[in-house]
Amino acid sequence: MRAPLGDFDVVHPAPEVLGLLVAPVAEAVRGWSGPVPADELIHVDTDPQWADTATFLEHYGPELLDQSANCVVVAGKRGGETTLAACVVLSGTRVDVNGVVRRQLGARKASFAPMDTATGETGMEYGGITPIGLPAAWPLLVDAAVADLPYVLVGSGSRRGKLIVPGKVFAALPNAVVIEGLGVAG
Repeated sequence: MRAPLGDFDVVHPAPEVLGLLVAPVAEAVRGWSGPVPADELIHVDTDPQWADTATFLEHYGPELLDQSANCVVVAGKRGGETTLAACVVLSGTRVDVNGVVRRQLGARKASFAPMDTATGETGMEYGGITPIGLPAAWPLLVDAAVADLPYVLVGSGSRRGKLIVPGKVFAALPNAVVIEGLGVAG
């Protein structure tokens, strides 16, 4: 099988490699009811040492920058209450945490969640967090530029491997809100 983007040696529909996925991602793929068949969620095997965006692009090709997204966990605080959410933006941008995210969550203050909170609450590895398989109650903020892409390379839940997903899938995930300008130039 050939991936719809990039040049990867080991490519499989995600339902065929559930054993390579962390539990919450495998469960989401197993119970998939999204806008495309689960077989259109593609898993590509990648080396964990190249998981971070900059080194990934150096190793697998800089042309993937415009087709890749990062998923980050944020914490919004208001009146002693903390709301965790996830944000998905193109890899060449950064999340507008203090503007768009803060307003969308109705928070007085917003920041990136601490690593132990992000990994503990998602069941995923830092550097591989993906919007597929997040806690169902979390808001999922998706930059419109991500949802508009034909295919998007995103984390798989672990540092080993990535998922390639049709962009429209992100808009259909639980609690997803598509927002213009969530990702701003880095």
